[in-house]
Amino acid sequence: MKKHTMKVAALGLAIATTVSAIPATGRAVKNIQEKPLAGITLSLEQFCDSVMEDQAKEQAAAQEAEGQKTTVTQVQGGGTGQAAGAAQAQKKETEEKIRLNLNMDKLGIANVKNYLNVRKKPSESAKIIGKMTRNNGCNILSTKKGWAKIESGKVRGYVKASYLLTGKAAQDKALKIATQKAVVKTQTLNVRYLPSTDARIYDQLSEDEDYTVERENLSKDYMDKFIAKHCSRKDMKSIDKNSMYGDLSNWAMLSIDNEKMFVSKDFVSLKYSLNKAVTIKEEQNKSSSSSSGTPGIVAYAMQFLGNPYVWGGTSLTHGTDCSGFTQGIYRKFGVSLPRTSSAQAAATRSVSSSQVQVGDLFFYGSGRVSHVALYIGNGQIIHASNHRDGIKISSAYYRKPLKIGRVR
Repeated sequence: MKKHTMKVAALGLAIATTVSAIPATGRAVKNIQEKPLAGITLSLEQFCDSVMEDQAKEQAAAQEAEGQKTTVTQVQGGGTGQAAGAAQAQKKETEEKIRLNLNMDKLGIANVKNYLNVRKKPSESAKIIGKMTRNNGCNILSTKKGWAKIESGKVRGYVKASYLLTGKAAQDKALKIATQKAVVKTQTLNVRYLPSTDARIYDQLSEDEDYTVERENLSKDYMDKFIAKHCSRKDMKSIDKNSMYGDLSNWAMLSIDNEKMFVSKDFVSLKYSLNKAVTIKEEQNKSSSSSSGTPGIVAYAMQFLGNPYVWGGTSLTHGTDCSGFTQGIYRKFGVSLPRTSSAQAAATRSVSSSQVQVGDLFFYGSGRVSHVALYIGNGQIIHASNHRDGIKISSAYYRKPLKIGRVR
């Protein structure tokens, strides 16, 4: 009897924020002075509790089915060994892909609780040019007198060598934490609600960001469940399901801030990688003013870089979601913000991208706000992104903002 193994999708962990049904008050922002990099959005009302509940049920069903199958194969004999062998082969294949994608001989991984400063020269007093958060990867170019010269993403500088995992420890860690990423091969790329060019455009991806792959291989069974749970008749009106199912091998599902969308594999490269360092200019950390008249707001926000993301959380140290993060940062400066991202959007004054200043809030979403971030200057934001990355720095236009809001 031929046995079929149920493959269950891993839940994208926690949704990026608590969403109100109130639409954003600002219209889509047209970027003038800064390069528009775009991004991905989706109504969280389609994905919030329902996705988590659905995935939990699927996981439970898979575990039960696997338990039943194991019992049968043990009675028949030999089946359990075959299944274990297949799983081991798949694990080795994934590990080999990771080894090919990473320079394992020169690999370093940031072994810190929050973040590690990357400096221009090997000195504690040297200018800070970037930051590596926990588990960020780098290539070690050389090591001398306790300092490692590293290259990570677009950052090339020096870090204290004692804060890096190296050698076998780094390799073992990489095999556990490396994730599959989609690297966009064009300046901007459309992503869609479903894996079909007939589906509505979700938004656009930027070539300046790597995006987490939620599912590389899509199946008809998975898409049937996905559509039944998350799509309306309107969403399916222009879709030829037979044609879409026949082309599934050319599409992948991505997860950005735990929101799901589909992208054509023709325009992305899929590879396993570690998160990389981000470029930071020292003057940002010493920010003396912002649009909201809050001296030091960037320096304060930076203290929490690398801290965990928790859906519904409000603790800057132990876990917060995106709106809890911006609310907590502004609370420090005596400014009261509403709890949800959509309410924060409604409570702020719209400004254009040509007028953006440090301290402004960037709001993202598909028609209505589902995510918020704090602008720190030089085209960057800091935000509580997702459970994988926690509080991180991104390009301000990794997603197309629905609104840029000024608190005062």
